[in-house]
Amino acid sequence: MKFWFITGSQFLYGEETLRQAESGSREVVRYLSGQLPFELEYKDTVKTEGGARELIKNANYDDDCAGIVVWCHTFSPSKMWIAALSSLQKPYLHLHTQINKAIPNKAIDMDYMNLHQSAHGDREHGFIAGRLGVAREIVAGYYKDESVVKSIENWQRAAIGAAFSRSLKVARFGDNMREVAVTEGDKVEAQLKLGWQVNTYGVGGLVEEINAVADSEVQAKMAEYRGLYIFNTDDIKTVEYQAREEIAIKKILDQEGCKAFTNSFEDLYGMKQLPGLASQDLMRQGYGYGGEGDWKVSALTAIAKAVSGEPSSFMEDYTYDYDAGLILGSHMLEVCPTIAADKPRIEVHPLGIGGKEPPARLSFSGKAGKATCTCLIDMGAHFRLICADAECVEPINSYPNLPVARTMWRPEPDLNTGAAAWIRAGGAHHTVLSYGVSADIWRIFARIMGVEFVHINKTTDLYRLEKELELGDLLWTLKR
Repeated sequence: MKFWFITGSQFLYGEETLRQAESGSREVVRYLSGQLPFELEYKDTVKTEGGARELIKNANYDDDCAGIVVWCHTFSPSKMWIAALSSLQKPYLHLHTQINKAIPNKAIDMDYMNLHQSAHGDREHGFIAGRLGVAREIVAGYYKDESVVKSIENWQRAAIGAAFSRSLKVARFGDNMREVAVTEGDKVEAQLKLGWQVNTYGVGGLVEEINAVADSEVQAKMAEYRGLYIFNTDDIKTVEYQAREEIAIKKILDQEGCKAFTNSFEDLYGMKQLPGLASQDLMRQGYGYGGEGDWKVSALTAIAKAVSGEPSSFMEDYTYDYDAGLILGSHMLEVCPTIAADKPRIEVHPLGIGGKEPPARLSFSGKAGKATCTCLIDMGAHFRLICADAECVEPINSYPNLPVARTMWRPEPDLNTGAAAWIRAGGAHHTVLSYGVSADIWRIFARIMGVEFVHINKTTDLYRLEKELELGDLLWTLKR
């Protein structure tokens, strides 16, 4: 996908000024294209109401256009943008910059002033977007500054996540864990707001697909496992069954166009094992996953993987080490191997729940680094996206009797405050742990999709957060 760069101007200043405005715009695009992860294409310099309306109409209907960047090199009267911005359906970034970093001494004259006037041209443009209530990201500063480039990159990644979200299909193999509240949610509202198509597929149908997998397919997958992981088990038959499950699940997902899926240990009719290694390896390939039927975190995991090439995984807060101020995150089986600090080991151990055979799974420790823990919850009148900053660390012990993948992190601002803030906001126990999707990216994504965003970080104050949540509930209820 690519992003369109649109310059705002008018005919008032003459053809020479317009030629220079286009030349300057192309220079900005040329530089930024060499710095950004996604293509930025100069489209046009808008000079009339009809030109703006036609350009935005074309952007809306171009599936390859992930969003628009607008910069008013000169003064662009904002009434001519009303119809265009009112109809805009793509993510929108208003870049407030100028072609020269400093004001020249002798070169500045009225011709220079007529051309280099984004200082008030962008204010005119900003007014009409504010007046219309158009959701947009605003990035201000010299376009070659590192902070400006990074801000545009974050917006690009969020916009890519939005495009991915709006066509995302999630397969539910069975229902969610019984009596659990936070994994429930309004699937119709999720499709209206976020684009997620969440549908169930019978476990019996999955079992039929598992039984139909050819032995040759299983052996090919086993060879792939041997190249990726360390076999720390002699129980090859159990590992082969996980390979069979993975192949079957992937066939159904690809056939239905799904990039995320869920299952539940309480709904395994006809299956010999809960998919452990199978789910983990599918996450490695970019599919989203949610345990116990949690379709919301499954979708978020898929979005995180689409947004960034850095590691992301389905995660669950398990237990605390108060002495170290750390959270131990894990799950009974399904943690993505992309977050591993070492080469994952395939092991077979009893599960203790689900009433099935001991499943094969990947065991490893998570790597150190800055990360975010993010969840989406249904507040009834609206969705709330909660993101917490964290510092992942090497596990402080080996935990030799814990036969699952695990990672540890220090929540900001500290364990007690971070945990209390998460609970105050209604945060789920299932999250997406991501090393590549920052809170800023999630914030922009939430704005694009029209959902509430709550950020827990080093400056979080519990009293202030409580008041912000109360005001947020009121605001989003009124919006509803």
